[in-house]
Amino acid sequence: MKIGELAKQSGLTAHTLRFYEKQGLISPSTRSQSNYRLYSQQDLSTAKFIKRSRSMGFSLEEVEVFLSIRADKPAHICADAKDIAQQKIIDVQQKIAEMQKVLIALHKLSDACCGGGESAEFCSIIDALDDSAKVDISNTNERCAKNLQEVVV
Repeated sequence: MKIGELAKQSGLTAHTLRFYEKQGLISPSTRSQSNYRLYSQQDLSTAKFIKRSRSMGFSLEEVEVFLSIRADKPAHICADAKDIAQQKIIDVQQKIAEMQKVLIALHKLSDACCGGGESAEFCSIIDALDDSAKVDISNTNERCAKNLQEVVV
């Protein structure tokens, strides 16, 4: 099958498949006389494997390791793959913790804004994002000023 058919069946774009080829993750089984890439069912299986791995958040380097394990299972142990998965779990947990902090800060930022029809000239959100350490709340309306004092970004 040509790259367009592989793209359709794998759910990846032809551009992505060419990128993965340049990265050494996948390669066409053969080339046609007119130099088209020709892919096999095994190549389709590999493309789907890469897509699933990437959708789980694994990096190209990690996918490359998984592919090498997949290509020579007898030479590897389960711990090789599990170690990568365990590290990814730790990475994801750290990102979740960071995103929870961002969410809290965003709620505080949003709550500090009165959201009224006043000019954005005194918008507490814009002021806080501009430079939270130097926010002048003297020109902000009373309700917004009180809320802005509670914002910690």
